[in-house]
Amino acid sequence: MLISIFILLLISVVAIALIVASGTESSLAGNYRSATGVYYAALAGLEEGRGRLSPTNANSFANTAAANFSLSPLPIGFVNYVLNPGPTENAANILTTYQDNEYANEFGAPPVPANTSTTLSMWDSNPLKTSLNLPGPLYKWVRINAASEVSMGIQVAPYDGHSADPAKPIFYDGTQLNVSNSGYQVLEITSLSFLPNGSQKLLQYLVAPTPIQLPPFLAALTISGRAGNGAAFHAPGSNTGYAVKGDDYNCSNPPGPTGVNPHVAIGVFTDTDKTSVINGIPTSPPSIRLNYTGWINPAPDVENINSSFPASLQIPSNLDALAQSISQNADAVVITPTPSGTPPYLGTATGAALTPLGMSSTNPLTVVVNGNLDISNWNSDGYGLLLVTGTLSYDPDTNWYGIILVIGQGVVNNSQNGQNKQINGAMLVAKTRDLNNQVLGGSNLGGATVQFLDGMGGTGMRYNSCWIQKAQPKGKYKILSFHEISQ
Repeated sequence: MLISIFILLLISVVAIALIVASGTESSLAGNYRSATGVYYAALAGLEEGRGRLSPTNANSFANTAAANFSLSPLPIGFVNYVLNPGPTENAANILTTYQDNEYANEFGAPPVPANTSTTLSMWDSNPLKTSLNLPGPLYKWVRINAASEVSMGIQVAPYDGHSADPAKPIFYDGTQLNVSNSGYQVLEITSLSFLPNGSQKLLQYLVAPTPIQLPPFLAALTISGRAGNGAAFHAPGSNTGYAVKGDDYNCSNPPGPTGVNPHVAIGVFTDTDKTSVINGIPTSPPSIRLNYTGWINPAPDVENINSSFPASLQIPSNLDALAQSISQNADAVVITPTPSGTPPYLGTATGAALTPLGMSSTNPLTVVVNGNLDISNWNSDGYGLLLVTGTLSYDPDTNWYGIILVIGQGVVNNSQNGQNKQINGAMLVAKTRDLNNQVLGGSNLGGATVQFLDGMGGTGMRYNSCWIQKAQPKGKYKILSFHEISQ
């Protein structure tokens, strides 16, 4: 009996140990589940914020945020919150119930109410919240604000003699951070999640758009062509004031030369095209040809740039793919006019399609017209990058500040005399598609066409590296850093 009692005692001890161990495992599993859940809830908030920075997102901040939330650039001190209230919570109370103390830790003071805007999470919108009744991730708010050296706790350029400036935004040029406005602005995205059991997590991204690598702009006007399929150019023969200037100008008013890298007036890809394009510029009066100037060579400055232009982008499929990448990341909705019933099956948009986009000198946009664009009688100015896949009918009643790419059919013409306005930046005209709008095979771009009426007005084209820089298209927002913030 004693032996039996002893054995039962041992079994009881083992059983109790197993029960305690099981409870510990359950507790550990519960803690892990809670920690994982609150982490991924905060991460979901970060990703919603990053996704909605993209102008191509249907819920983009460009369409949903308050008017004082501008990304071009976002001033230090301006903050936008994405609020994600639970089923029984009021959005107006979210920032009171779940306070954002981290902003004051970074910038020394809470955000000013006048510079603070709020937007509801996509999970709090229809049809997700109503007809679908989908429970969203349990983050409470996401904050988007501009980063500074003070908020990041680092000095971006420690050897240039400046002190860390809390009011100076940080930029990313694709390689490194800077405070000299080179590249794209760096933003902070901060997300707070909170579970019913009290678990909470604060995560933060530093993000910036990645630049889309455009071809080098070696001339004020570049026209593609190859032997047997050459470039075609016809200058405004009776406009003695029309000029194509490769000498670089800056963005000041009035503009002045910058003295940076040498560029030519018109760039082509073969010596045959060089001769052909020069022949498209009238010899009489002699002053017309003298208006086609570059940095070094005598007028008319038309040069073969084949050796300096990337060979990979001289392949039609590669350059066409670059155009598609620009289209996928355009700031404005891609304009696709109703296709025609005849080759190349492209419809035509007018300048009226550009007016609502809100382009300005402080808000340059990437605009894509998937077809033809006729801006005759538009009488407005454009800012940023314009990509046209069909024919561009240009009107000298329009200034364009930035980059014009006519990649696809590669045709530029005009039908108006117009005022004395000009293109400030650079234009590339390249034929990558045939008359059936199919990408050309082989490794050579087709012969592009730039044909202006003799009586076309305007003052021409002027290379401007400043506006070329301002018009660089943005890619998706890249995560530069990711970390958890202790609370």
